[in-house]
Amino acid sequence: MAFQHGLRAFFCVALIMAAAGFAAPVHAQAKGEGARPEVGNPLKAAATALRARRARDALADVARAEAVPNRTPYENFLIQQMKGAAANAAGDYDTAIAAFDAVLKSGRVSGREASDMMKAIAVAYYQRKDYAQAARAAQRYFREGGGNDPAMRTVLLQSYYLSGDCAAVSRIAEESQRTTEEELQMLLNCYQRSRDNGGYVATMEKLVVGYPKKEYWTDLLARVQKKPGFSDRLALHVYRLRLATGNLRDSNDYMEMAQLALQAGSPAEAKQVVDKGYETRALGSGKDAERHARLKALVDKSIAASQQARAKEEADAMAAPSGEELVKLGMNYVYEGKADKGLPLIEQGIKKGNLKRPEDAKLTLGEAQILAGHRNRAVQTLKGVTGNDGTADLARLWVLNARA
Repeated sequence: MAFQHGLRAFFCVALIMAAAGFAAPVHAQAKGEGARPEVGNPLKAAATALRARRARDALADVARAEAVPNRTPYENFLIQQMKGAAANAAGDYDTAIAAFDAVLKSGRVSGREASDMMKAIAVAYYQRKDYAQAARAAQRYFREGGGNDPAMRTVLLQSYYLSGDCAAVSRIAEESQRTTEEELQMLLNCYQRSRDNGGYVATMEKLVVGYPKKEYWTDLLARVQKKPGFSDRLALHVYRLRLATGNLRDSNDYMEMAQLALQAGSPAEAKQVVDKGYETRALGSGKDAERHARLKALVDKSIAASQQARAKEEADAMAAPSGEELVKLGMNYVYEGKADKGLPLIEQGIKKGNLKRPEDAKLTLGEAQILAGHRNRAVQTLKGVTGNDGTADLARLWVLNARA
């Protein structure tokens, strides 16, 4: 996980700080300030031990320096600096926090060095599992330290997340120009733990747009179908979304969708589904291979019959009192690859009116426009779909799919 790599990087920073800090006594002497040998020598030994990854030995050397009486403010500064680095490396986070805080309060560090210490304090609180303090320390790093390390933003988000502050996680994520998948997953889990279904769905929608993975769509589709009042008549529309998002699981799915397409008067759609089933080997093998073959034969027969009777179908659709048959015929044309003929027929059917379910027809038009590659037009159509029986929910998911 990237965040864990970031933590390791922070520890490396602490070690570098410890090693580099001991050019300071010589430099300080030029300004009339330095450490006596009885303090400086143990601290140099601590720096050597720390570079060799012997943090406990480094702490023992620091203790020797700290035992020297009558220390000057500068000697105390050097001791706290080294103690913080050694304690951090040793996993003694309470000591590290206190030491680094003392260094910051000394007023002897500024710029990058002060920023790194604020960073180290935040990570130490995080490692101590004091997430509220870790969040405050990380905020201080950004506010006072002028830091911009992306890993520290993750520390802040993780701290809010682990303390259960979903609102803060959401606020930080919203401030980003491009929220990462890991951050959205963090927010998703936060809403799930707090049983905030609205926040969960809104975050899942962001995931399917920014990171359109099959499992995210599986979750969203399942939630939509479980909503109170969702109509079973929309099954084919659900299957269309499942197919578009790679969520047809097995032979039963392909067979059910093909049969629903035949019932909806779209044998060309049924053929596409069956062909896809054979292509993925969901159909054509196993104990039900014969059933698959019979379905394929039925689809081929239905297509032949439809094409043979096409002139009559069009005439009957034009003469019908409602636009239902025009919508069906137009969708079939779209699946035949003749969108230039099919889309106008669907639109004509909607304008003709007397539709039993006008919102279903608008949903169909939006799906047809997506199939034809007219995504912008589809989004506008789908945004106009209303209803509380599932049509508007499915239209919204199609809009997300179009934007993914």
